[in-house]
Amino acid sequence: MKLDGVGIWSSQLRFGDPAAAAAAAAELDDLGYRALWIPDMGGPVFDALENLLGASRRAVIATGILNLWMHEPADVAAGRAALVEKFGDRLLLGIGVSHAPLIDQQEAGRYRLPLRAMTGFLDALDAASPPVPVADRVLAALGPKMLEVARTRSGGAHPYLVTPEHTASTRAALGAGPLLAPEQTVVLTDDRAAGLTIGRKFLAGYLQLPNYANSLRRLGFTDDDITEVSDRIVDATIAVGDEAAIAQRVGEHRAAGADHVCVQVLNADNSFPTEEWRRLAPALLG
Repeated sequence: MKLDGVGIWSSQLRFGDPAAAAAAAAELDDLGYRALWIPDMGGPVFDALENLLGASRRAVIATGILNLWMHEPADVAAGRAALVEKFGDRLLLGIGVSHAPLIDQQEAGRYRLPLRAMTGFLDALDAASPPVPVADRVLAALGPKMLEVARTRSGGAHPYLVTPEHTASTRAALGAGPLLAPEQTVVLTDDRAAGLTIGRKFLAGYLQLPNYANSLRRLGFTDDDITEVSDRIVDATIAVGDEAAIAQRVGEHRAAGADHVCVQVLNADNSFPTEEWRRLAPALLG
């Protein structure tokens, strides 16, 4: 699937009130955001996708990511096929292996051999009737081994919690053809101290997950950066500032080789950041 420009990554569009999510999707589509990305923690993710597809006209609706431990491949293929038949070719499946601490909480020892689990899941999507086209799925790939699977078995990569430097190395690993759609977290504010506080609170939980911590270590961050959630690591992974600062960070990803950047807006109360989405549109979409 071809995808460019800037999109929105939002947990509120997945887990917020469905009517409010539909209204937000319609407005984001009208503003010109090219894609709307939603997370997955199991449950009726295809209901949420249908809600957003029905509310929008042009935007691609994408999972970022569909957790492969929590869905059967045949159900995913059938659910995708039904939505494509109803709404056209606007559905992109981002697929990932999640994190051992999250999966093993539910069933000790279940998270094992993640590369094998991913390739098996993709094999099953290929064997489904109808199959999920390779071009219409991307992988949540951070490290070199999963990036190789993304390059050979999918339409590209959707890395989460990354820097422009990671985007550059990912583009080099993928080559020129595959889609590269990194997520960029932002806090739109004129109060840097307050923005850093919001970013640090958000980041602290993610840095306890080995996949993200190891990815950032490969980029040169220290154990102290990770343990303390240093200003350095917050600034590198979260764009805190005004519209121009956020547009600059998105531009850095584009210059590093991203085809599409999905922006996740944080605020203090985790409500729908509707006003921030509106304020950012001229800077990001103009």
